[in-house]
Amino acid sequence: MLRDAFMDVYTKFKLHFYQEIFCRFQEREASLTTVETFCMETIQALGNPTINEFASFMHISPPNAAYKVNSLVKKGYARKVQSDSDKREYHLQVTEKYLHYYNISSSYTQRGMERISQRFSPEDCARLEEILTIVSNELMPEVTLRREETNHCDGD
Repeated sequence: MLRDAFMDVYTKFKLHFYQEIFCRFQEREASLTTVETFCMETIQALGNPTINEFASFMHISPPNAAYKVNSLVKKGYARKVQSDSDKREYHLQVTEKYLHYYNISSSYTQRGMERISQRFSPEDCARLEEILTIVSNELMPEVTLRREETNHCDGD
């Protein structure tokens, strides 16, 4: 039953995102392919990775990653910023254009969080946060987000 409940929540987040994206396709506002959307979500989640870090995480070759990144830069969703410490290295950043696109899913997540806060007690919300933090930090070791590397407990 827990698995089914989790899958229902996860599926609803995905489906809401897809609904909004397809609506924008009809309005001709969306210009990212599915693969490009996955790439952008990964770049954002990794927190300004280098092209090699992105390639390594996605298990693709650096030339393939560079090709994908260049397409995203050309479309205005990402930019390459030269490293201060190593001038040969570039970090990937999401642009305002992508953040506007990304708000489709993040605004729904925010709305869900507000509904949770209204429906459940502060103690229940704190327990849910504790459980989700344990799941993310301890039970999903295959994926590490940069914010987990630098700050395991942000006090929020």
